[in-house]
Amino acid sequence: MGLYYSYYKTIIDAPSSFNGLKQIVYDNVTEYPSTINVLKRFNLYPELVLGVAYRWFTSFTKAAEITTKQCWKVNRGDLPDVHSCEGFGDPHYFYIHCIYFLNSGMMSLIFLYGVFLSGNTILGGIVTVMFYFFNHGEATRVMWTPPLRESYSFPFLILELLLVTNMIKTSKPSYYVHMLGISAAAFLFMLPWQFAQFALLTQTACVFAVYMLECIGSWKTNILLHAQLYALAANFVFQCGNEMLLTSFYASSLLVVTLIVTQEKLIDTRVKNLVGRCFVKTFLWLIGTFGVKKLISACISSADDAHIWEIFKSKFTDFDNFHTMLYTCAKEFDFLEMSTVVSLTGTLLIPSSILITIVVAFKFLHFEYQQYQARQAEKDDNEVDEADDGAEYDAEKEANRSKPNAEILYNVLQMIAFTIMAVLIMRLKLFMTPMMAITASLLASRKVFGFITNQWKHTSLVIVILAIGCVSGFSHLVEQWNIIGEFQNWPHEEMLTFINNKLPEDGVFAGAMPTTASIKLSCGRPIVNHPHYEDAGLRARTMLVYSMYSRQELSHVRDTLEDMGVDYYVLENSWCTRKTRDGCQMPEIWDIEQPENKGKIPACEVARNSPSPYFKEVFKNQVYTLLRVMKTGRKNS
Repeated sequence: MGLYYSYYKTIIDAPSSFNGLKQIVYDNVTEYPSTINVLKRFNLYPELVLGVAYRWFTSFTKAAEITTKQCWKVNRGDLPDVHSCEGFGDPHYFYIHCIYFLNSGMMSLIFLYGVFLSGNTILGGIVTVMFYFFNHGEATRVMWTPPLRESYSFPFLILELLLVTNMIKTSKPSYYVHMLGISAAAFLFMLPWQFAQFALLTQTACVFAVYMLECIGSWKTNILLHAQLYALAANFVFQCGNEMLLTSFYASSLLVVTLIVTQEKLIDTRVKNLVGRCFVKTFLWLIGTFGVKKLISACISSADDAHIWEIFKSKFTDFDNFHTMLYTCAKEFDFLEMSTVVSLTGTLLIPSSILITIVVAFKFLHFEYQQYQARQAEKDDNEVDEADDGAEYDAEKEANRSKPNAEILYNVLQMIAFTIMAVLIMRLKLFMTPMMAITASLLASRKVFGFITNQWKHTSLVIVILAIGCVSGFSHLVEQWNIIGEFQNWPHEEMLTFINNKLPEDGVFAGAMPTTASIKLSCGRPIVNHPHYEDAGLRARTMLVYSMYSRQELSHVRDTLEDMGVDYYVLENSWCTRKTRDGCQMPEIWDIEQPENKGKIPACEVARNSPSPYFKEVFKNQVYTLLRVMKTGRKNS
């Protein structure tokens, strides 16, 4: 989080907004000595917009002599006093509260989404909002980690999903009105967050599935595909040519699905059976997506997203390497925890979602069976089996085909897609839980539960479900409300204070990724690695930095750091010994890459106890050891 906030700080501290923009476009502090465009690499438009907005806000309030913050000195007993402020004139408050305002607006959208999906019933909106708050801890992280990219991005996903649902429900949607609305929402969703493409990939797949099942025609499908293509192209431009967008499975899938839809007549006239058509289109989509992705990656020689495939590969095979272990050893990238399933079940969110899925699936299959019987009866009555097989293909009719409740089927499929994502990677439950809450609004839908003939009984049943879910849900809310306190990390603060007071301003630092980010933010010192791990070059660089936690000779580690231009290394004692599970201790992770070194003493342990002559200890407390690299001059030789 500190890395993102540091760029907001750069914008507001710069002599002018343009100068701040120049500093982040030509940045040689984040990956010293390289100069990179962090606007391209880190999805930093939120910090840019908020930084400029804060400058305008403070300029206006100063000119109008409006008081916007109150400050005071805090006596911390044995620790040094600090100055603290609150109010919109404080950069931290302005930054965080803008995020909170955006996410509070999202709750209005979630309510409207529930109302719309349930058939314009207020009860549907209430169900959605209540289920969201019953499971608030599993639905968002904005209250704990506001600067994360999802905090800016997710509200626009809700808007985009609502617009797509509206487009599917509309009998003959306007191409430009719906396409431009969906495209704008998808653009704003993608712009702040590099992982947005995976959510949109599932959306493309779900709408394509609804299209293959012939619930919608090519007209509505093309509206979505064109909207996403325009959003993707706009993001590529605004992110200064970020190659990861082009090499993504999302981009490849969009191109392939668009091509399949344009060949609708060719496929449908040759494959008469619905199941056969679904099989052919699915096969073409899968083969085409993988093939096009490989081709684009090879053409532009990009491997930035190679780690994504490796992460999934490591989950289902015995494949492991240094980079996949850094991800999968983290709790967020593990499989969905059973505690989350138990929690969501206790509030009746999962049981409600399962019930809705079963009912919608039954209604869809029942409708398809009725349609099949009607077609068969028509053939028998008219005795034109042979003639019907040779009937002329009506392109306009097929393009505008529509089956009832297609928007409901789409939302259920989208919920299932997000659930699969969450099961594979726990962090992605932030897609699953809100989508389950939105889909739960269908509990109040007469279209879905019309078989409960008495509407009063239907409404009463929904209220009973909410009442039962409230027992566990309210306890979850109370548990979150009771979390009150302030973050304090004196060992970290002590180290940062030492760096600011005792070490040169041009000193270059390396260490654990979260620690170097805080050094950049609080000390303004150049760093060689950081937590944004999506770039192939940065992954290779971080692996070199983390050689301190390998079993290599300490002299080799010193040579590696010297070649990178590092002056100071932050050694964290816990990183040398801790492990979240078997095989996740840093020296154990290195054993995968360098099995020949198994059994040797880790370099971090040697450096902690006797760093000389390769390093010199300049600072030490119970958590951090700050080592100066004793250089030999080999970099310049």
